[in-house]
Amino acid sequence: MSEYTLYRHGYSLGCIINICYVLLMTLAPWRSPLSRALHRDRSKPESRYFQLATVQANGYPANRTVVFRGFLNDTNQLKIITDNRSQKVDQIQQQSWAEACWYFTGTREQFRIAGQLILVDANCPDVGLQMARVSMWQELSDNARIQFTWAHPGEKRANSEAFSAPAPDAIAPLANFCLLLLNPVKVDHLKLRGEPQNRYIYTRGEYRQEDFNQQLNDNWSCVEINP
Repeated sequence: MSEYTLYRHGYSLGCIINICYVLLMTLAPWRSPLSRALHRDRSKPESRYFQLATVQANGYPANRTVVFRGFLNDTNQLKIITDNRSQKVDQIQQQSWAEACWYFTGTREQFRIAGQLILVDANCPDVGLQMARVSMWQELSDNARIQFTWAHPGEKRANSEAFSAPAPDAIAPLANFCLLLLNPVKVDHLKLRGEPQNRYIYTRGEYRQEDFNQQLNDNWSCVEINP
């Protein structure tokens, strides 16, 4: 909603300024360069994909390519979707820290986004997150939704009939459908164009060195570092 639209709906100038201020404060500073890279590479389908790395129970890394589904409203959390039967769900429940690596071929920029994964499944008690899960399901294409009717991911393939289920309801999500949120705490932005190249580290809040899970504040800082 634009400032003009707010004014037409009867909002005072002071109220509009406060709304804009809150929105600006909500957005992390790395969102601007990321939005520019997405816009400049919008003609490239691969720009909507990034790699998401998690840790397996045995300590081995696990990596896969996922589709960027936008940001959760009024947050800096990246939206992804997954099946609660997938191996990544077990990994997340044991270790929620993860890192995304996103490269834009047109602008030659790389974003490494580290943070905690939040799994929003059918049993999530948070009403707002549950609404976001339902909305995400409704925004999917028919081809994307029908994949959640397929046989158990990662198990031995038995027969083709396991992939011929009827299309699911387009309004109510299947029980195995999950919204996955990446809540960033650190972003490493590398711009490969330039001599020398440019690199920036964005960090959210301050963490006790001995306890990375204890966040002291929610402010973002940015430092330019050597590439």
